[in-house]
Amino acid sequence: MKAIILNSKSKELSQSKRVVKKIILTVFSSFISAFTLHVLVIPADFAPGGIDGIATMVQKVTGFSAGWTSLIIYIPLTILGWFALKRHYIIFATVNMILSSLFLVFLQEIDFYQLYAPDEKLLIAIVSGALLGLRTGVMLKMRSSTGGIDIITSIIQKKKPYVPFEVIQNIICCTIILFSFFVYHDVLCILVSFVQRFVFGKAAEFLLKDTRNAVEFKIVTKDPERIKSRIINELKHSATVLESKGLYSGDGNALVITVVNMRQVPEFLELINEDKSIFAYYSEAKGVKGNFRWRLDEPRGEQQI
Repeated sequence: MKAIILNSKSKELSQSKRVVKKIILTVFSSFISAFTLHVLVIPADFAPGGIDGIATMVQKVTGFSAGWTSLIIYIPLTILGWFALKRHYIIFATVNMILSSLFLVFLQEIDFYQLYAPDEKLLIAIVSGALLGLRTGVMLKMRSSTGGIDIITSIIQKKKPYVPFEVIQNIICCTIILFSFFVYHDVLCILVSFVQRFVFGKAAEFLLKDTRNAVEFKIVTKDPERIKSRIINELKHSATVLESKGLYSGDGNALVITVVNMRQVPEFLELINEDKSIFAYYSEAKGVKGNFRWRLDEPRGEQQI
């Protein structure tokens, strides 16, 4: 009974730590968003995609704070998302939206520093895109989002699940960017916005990608035993072996699937080249979870892919 109670308390403590961590990351993400918009984007006179772009255009035309504008837009989106999306997703997205708007209002109220560099718009687009991508990547890793257009996109995708999320989101954001021409009356502003969006996507993707670089090999061979000892003893990896059959010849083969470190690729290719009957192809793994390498002090055979 004591063990059960202790285990329950341990789980509660672990869950509380995760919630606290998510709150801290949400606050951090919100501040990065407000800081980037106030210091870099708004004084550079171009509109990013999404609600941020709408808010900056409203401020440009009317002088009304982009922070208050985004907050006004977020309220109906939050209500809509509350009934249409998962609670975990919408709660942290809502906190992020509210905080980022209030942080932006605060920075404007205290007249915080803004970077005015009309000749460096391209550099500003790259830096601001990287920072906003960092903001979004942090929220996505928490299985939430920054809200705004993400909520609209998620609701549309529920109705049209066959349309990729990114396609819907890009159509909406690109439409907002193109519309910004009627506010800034400058094609350069549109081009800068597209550069920012490109960098934004790459930055978010980089953050979501596993930090370990790995390569997946798929090897077709009639004799997997010939490479077994090399994979296990020299590369310190294991592999999965599947039965296969050639489509043309109908002969039985083995399909060996393994994942190795990036630096081990030349060594692995050398291993494969020693057997001319082997056919292999390989590609970079988007991410790797778990320990796919045996530790030197670990008995062989206990830790596999």
